[in-house]
Amino acid sequence: MFPKPVAALTPNTFEYERLPLVKPTGFREYDARWLFGSELNLMGVQALGLGLATLLHEMGVKPRLATGHDFRSYSASIKQALICGLMAGGVEVVDIGLALSPMAYFAQFALDCPAVAMVTASHNDNGWTGVKMGAQRPVTFGPDEMARLRAIVLGGKFQSRAGGAYEYVQDFDKTYLDDLASHTKLTRKLKVVAACGNGTAGAFAPALLERLGCDVVPLDVAPDYNFPRYNPNPEDLEMLHAMADKVLETGADLGLGFDGDGDRCGVVDNHGEEIFADKIGVMLARDLSKLHPGATFVVDVKSTGLFASDPVLKERGVKADYWKTGHSYIKRRVTDLKALAGFEKSGHFFFNAPVGRGYDDGLLTAVHVLEMLDRNPGRSMAELYADLPKTWGSPTMSPHCADEVKYGVVEKVVARFKAMQDQGEKIIGQNIQSLVTVNGVRVTVEDGTWGLVRASSNKPELVVVVESPASKENLHAMFKAVDAILRENPEVGAYNQTI
Repeated sequence: MFPKPVAALTPNTFEYERLPLVKPTGFREYDARWLFGSELNLMGVQALGLGLATLLHEMGVKPRLATGHDFRSYSASIKQALICGLMAGGVEVVDIGLALSPMAYFAQFALDCPAVAMVTASHNDNGWTGVKMGAQRPVTFGPDEMARLRAIVLGGKFQSRAGGAYEYVQDFDKTYLDDLASHTKLTRKLKVVAACGNGTAGAFAPALLERLGCDVVPLDVAPDYNFPRYNPNPEDLEMLHAMADKVLETGADLGLGFDGDGDRCGVVDNHGEEIFADKIGVMLARDLSKLHPGATFVVDVKSTGLFASDPVLKERGVKADYWKTGHSYIKRRVTDLKALAGFEKSGHFFFNAPVGRGYDDGLLTAVHVLEMLDRNPGRSMAELYADLPKTWGSPTMSPHCADEVKYGVVEKVVARFKAMQDQGEKIIGQNIQSLVTVNGVRVTVEDGTWGLVRASSNKPELVVVVESPASKENLHAMFKAVDAILRENPEVGAYNQTI
């Protein structure tokens, strides 16, 4: 019988090597994240693997699973502990080695693996680890599956089984890159800055861009889990500014930035202007709707209102579906609605048949951006961006809020906005036009200016985004109004960045 996990241990105690440590808050809405050492030990990872194996059998899923790991110094050992637990639970494990998250998702299709467990903490600082899991390709676990996994692991409800096996697939990255490159023939010679923030994408993204015929300018591509220059997060302004500087220095046509595990992509245009991912989504929706008029696109509640108001998309009969933020939520919604694609402001892009397999892949996003430019000969990224109606938008801003209280704080904020709407109270001098509460609260006033507050699904933070189609002044006014309501809750701390 495997020992039941505990919620807290000290690494220098004898029990740390005898008992599995698994902090309950590491089980997030759609994946798992822990600080390795203080919140999770290797025995805890083994318990997670055995719990995942138990869940797969409970779900009736064929027990064959693809796994890989990112470049962090401890990720390979965490993966091996996870594999031990999976095999003890009767799972046939197919190991693709060092990988990007989308490479593991691709392995589900290419290697006939119904399930996946990718060991990565994405762009989280060194010291974090995590696992992205799924059992119904192309979707990954959502709240129901994560809650059940949490109950199995923390309750020690493990079921050991015979039949576990292990297979290592040599050079699977070549198979993955071959697939990405095989469908694209660019006619334009494009100079591209490939920014990887020293994350795992540096081992793969520049090679793909070179195979597509691009003149590649590498930027921070050597994998280094200490992230010495900046966090590999294409929403982070420090990374975007570094990309912009390199584009201007080299005269590149655009900059493409990839996050730590390669499932997100950010873009800087030829003028060195950072284009937030939701605006890139609108540009891609315009491009793809030429080929697929009447298409449905799923977008997260953090994204620009242009998906619903853009006259070009309206003319082509495009349908926009605003849904919950989170790669698992959007991925599942894209699948359920048979949408052509899904876009998140964070830079997760999901391309469904016939332009993808439904999962988020930063490298495939780069391919689609390059194809968009290729289909617009003589036009630059800046010119395509300038074609969009003007709005003023913020980056994703994240005030600290502990995991244990953040959802309660959001409930209070939702209730506060509802009370304001019921009482006819104005925001920035305007009536509240609508409240969208599918994921936190998105409050919109009469001129289309809106603000969003939700709980982060993978960090002890809240998420705040604002946008105005009217003016920069209204953008700042909305942020001030939203922040004032947040400050009614003393649990809310400082922002990582603000406008």
